[in-house]
Amino acid sequence: MINLEKAKTVLKSLEERGLTLGSVESLTAGLFASTICSVPGASKVFKGSFITYATSMKVDFLNINQKFINKYGVVSKEVAREMAIIGRHGLDVDVCVSFTGNAGPTKEKGQAPVGRVNMCVSTRQGYVNIEKDFKLERNEMRDECVNSMLDALEEIYGK
Repeated sequence: MINLEKAKTVLKSLEERGLTLGSVESLTAGLFASTICSVPGASKVFKGSFITYATSMKVDFLNINQKFINKYGVVSKEVAREMAIIGRHGLDVDVCVSFTGNAGPTKEKGQAPVGRVNMCVSTRQGYVNIEKDFKLERNEMRDECVNSMLDALEEIYGK
């Protein structure tokens, strides 16, 4: 279950600092954005989201080079970082988060195992990569990705 109180705390912390927020989501398919926007007043901080579920969207829409994806894998810290950095610029936000992962049911040859998630927080000062391995059902995993990101944002921006 997603912690909405934590989402409120994160939004309040960002608002107090005058910071804007955006997301680039693959595995979570907009769940982070939906969670943030369920908090009244989220529009003071949250500007938008890109949902790039298919690898082709990461290439065609975000302009991440296919060779880069082939080299590191679509579920990698490198691709998560590119997603967050490109999203921060494209959405013109101070903070952008990204999510890419394999919720299954299968592992593609040479790709990340089922349950692997890579997330990133990109700011004007740099970025923080977060890698997790979950043994959860698909939607529980997506919820935990959002909770993990809220935890990371709370850690970075305080309570």
